[in-house]
Amino acid sequence: MKRNNFWRWIIVVFVLVWALFELNPPNDQPLIDVFEQTALNKDERFTAIVKQAREGAAGSQSSAYELLLAAAGSTPLTNYFPIYNPDPDVNANKYVLTRIQRTAAGKIRLGIDLKGGTSLRLGMDMTGLRTTPESTNAVAGTNSQATDALELTYKREAALSQAVKVLHRRVDALGVAEPVIQPVGEDQIIVQLPGLSASAMESAKATVQRAAFLEFRLVHDRSAELIREGLIEPGYERMTEVNVSKTGEKIFTDLLVSKRRTAGTIDGKRVELTGSNVKSARVDLGQFTGQPEISFELDSVGAQLFGQITTENVGRSLAIILDGKLASAPEIKEPILGGQCRISGSYTREEAVELANVLENPLQAPLNLLSEHLVDPTLGADTIASGIRAAMYGLIFVSVFMLVYYLLGGVIANAALLLNVIILLAVLSQIGATLTLPGIAGIVLTVGMAVDANVLIFERMREELAAGKSLRGAINAGYDRAFVTILDSNITTLIASVVLIALGTGSIKGFGYTLTIGIAVSMFTSLVFTRLIFDSLLNSGKLKRLRMMSLIHKTKFDFLKLAKPAFIVSWLIILSGIGYGVYSGSKAVNHEFKGGVEVTFSFKTKPDQDKVSATVRQAIGSEPSVQFQRNVAAGNETLVVKSELLSDPTITSETELIERTAKLVADTLTKEYASAELKVVNRQLSGPSVGAEVQQSALISVLIALFGILVYVAFRYEFSFAVGAVVAVIHDVLMTVGIYFLAGYQLSSPMIAALMTIIGFSINDTIVIFDRIREDLQLGVRGSFKDLINIALNQTLSRTIITSGTVFLSTLALYLFGGGGLGDFSFALLIGIISGTYSTIYIASAIVLWWHKGQRPTLAASAPAEPAATPAAPARA
Repeated sequence: MKRNNFWRWIIVVFVLVWALFELNPPNDQPLIDVFEQTALNKDERFTAIVKQAREGAAGSQSSAYELLLAAAGSTPLTNYFPIYNPDPDVNANKYVLTRIQRTAAGKIRLGIDLKGGTSLRLGMDMTGLRTTPESTNAVAGTNSQATDALELTYKREAALSQAVKVLHRRVDALGVAEPVIQPVGEDQIIVQLPGLSASAMESAKATVQRAAFLEFRLVHDRSAELIREGLIEPGYERMTEVNVSKTGEKIFTDLLVSKRRTAGTIDGKRVELTGSNVKSARVDLGQFTGQPEISFELDSVGAQLFGQITTENVGRSLAIILDGKLASAPEIKEPILGGQCRISGSYTREEAVELANVLENPLQAPLNLLSEHLVDPTLGADTIASGIRAAMYGLIFVSVFMLVYYLLGGVIANAALLLNVIILLAVLSQIGATLTLPGIAGIVLTVGMAVDANVLIFERMREELAAGKSLRGAINAGYDRAFVTILDSNITTLIASVVLIALGTGSIKGFGYTLTIGIAVSMFTSLVFTRLIFDSLLNSGKLKRLRMMSLIHKTKFDFLKLAKPAFIVSWLIILSGIGYGVYSGSKAVNHEFKGGVEVTFSFKTKPDQDKVSATVRQAIGSEPSVQFQRNVAAGNETLVVKSELLSDPTITSETELIERTAKLVADTLTKEYASAELKVVNRQLSGPSVGAEVQQSALISVLIALFGILVYVAFRYEFSFAVGAVVAVIHDVLMTVGIYFLAGYQLSSPMIAALMTIIGFSINDTIVIFDRIREDLQLGVRGSFKDLINIALNQTLSRTIITSGTVFLSTLALYLFGGGGLGDFSFALLIGIISGTYSTIYIASAIVLWWHKGQRPTLAASAPAEPAATPAAPARA
């Protein structure tokens, strides 16, 4: 029966056109060119502005934005760009250039590891952190100076650690960016953000610096009367509230506000209500004014305190003060017991969103911007270029293989793969996602799953044709039978990716976004797009036969014969690798996880970034981080090398260890690159860039994802299948980490992305096999349960070899040709691909067999039996 696919084709064409529109232009366009091309009413002054900016670009390291702003001077750029109408209180030229910058920006945003960005050095103001007599007495029973100094040190360390966590949450809320945030020294933090526009950068700087110290204080009940008389009672201060009328006019109101924070009583003790009690915050529109307002919810303690305060002060106004400024002072008309509060005022939408963000993540001490630098990518230009080439080699290999092996089917699959990548990148661009190394890992897994889906469909078609079905019947049956398998494998992976988005931070969240979008897109291209092409070819009469190569014919391997020895050997390897990593201690992780030393050099001639990285790697024995940074204010450029500290048990002083490591790095580089005239500008201790919170969120995300997979597989199959699938995933992660350690690699941030990819690949491979085992159980295939599992493994052997083989060879190209910076990432993926394929047989399938003690699970009882259609069972061991 022919299907009417007209509207399906309309949808596909619409999606393709939309995707191409979203990706145009894919890369950043020169800002000065776009400025010149899009301007109207050009005159001599405009020509002079462009000429001055171009001349500056030839001999300066300033950005095109800065050059155009300086060249324009006091000339209003709105003369040439009348379509832009900035507000009167906004810098018009900055506003115009920001809008043009958005037009010039490429749709594919690259992260700081691929494109570079801005590095902010923030200093934490510790002056507000003081010891209290109560806490000092409680700790030591004395007010000794030594105890005070020790407690102050603890407070400073806690404040710095809390600030790093808060900044991670704040920056994550700015978008799907992947920042680098790490403590440096005793009171500084480095925040590196991928390339942002000027306006976005200003907003980011304001967001990361704001302390968001929230206070609640009562307004004097005779405030208006005392203000008119010019009187201020002791214990009160005069503050100004700013509101906006319906017409947009600002209304200023002076109030007398208590200097003492409001408080309630809990367990007989006075407890102040502050911003630390804010549970969540969001932006709403005012019911009467239509202006942005911030609604926030207090935690249980805050709600209890707020309920007491509002109950005792009905009829009075409560001042809400943020960072020392009066935000609003609503009247308490009745007790508020639910912990719901609202801040109104003269906020723009952007200011309100920023304020809501920082209210959810207040700092214990304020941060000040010490310096701002433009930074080069953490991966060198050669590494990025070789990585792109390696990825292209892998993609070409997969495409050629599919074309040669599946012939016409390969052409259709390749078209679907191309459409898959286009739509995926378009969606990422539309939501403003940042493409980094972890994001690329998500794309690699997406491409692998898309290829796998097509292979599953084609292999099903081959089986149906071999069973004697017509071409149309075989194609229909191929899609119908493969659908459940593709759906289950994608849903299990989707469970993991959604959990990563919900609970992850930074690169973990970015990987989750990429993978989630990729899964949805691959389902569309493999099940809708390819089906449309086959239907169109059948309906037109152009498709008479469907030829495919067949390298792997019907096999009868007894895979489970070696299940027990393979299971034992596998876990022995894991124990050896993990044991070696534990024995190695801090040597098993690099400076991204444990911190290290940061050495800054000035130079006369810029050395090659990749060669510097290789030189330090050889001297220290671990992978360093190498970046070039340009000071925005001074304009000078420096080389920053971050490396782990030397491992020398004879040195007990951290200061001496820093000096010794920094000296080794400095001596090695100055000798190797004498012509560059490197000179050490600064050396100091740097904290981990992958902090404890990121590590904890990654671990929690993975555990919850595994639990979700366990529940889904148990529901769809049987509990033993769920246990087998989860244990196989854990096996693959541990196997990868173990062999990674044994091979001499150190745990690094790219390794996290690799492990996330391996989890997705492993569960996908396992579900495909489990689905065939379930199908054979439902068909009532003759033989023991062991025979049935072996049959399922043989039936899917061709698909397993093709999918795992193509992904493996693509990753191998990345490992061989991708450059040093990608070596540990691609090596981990290679291990995971091999382990994921192996564990499906000797871990997941074996556990299901042993769980039921060789007996068929009850899931087969309700299924119809079709013994005539079953293949012969392999010989038993």
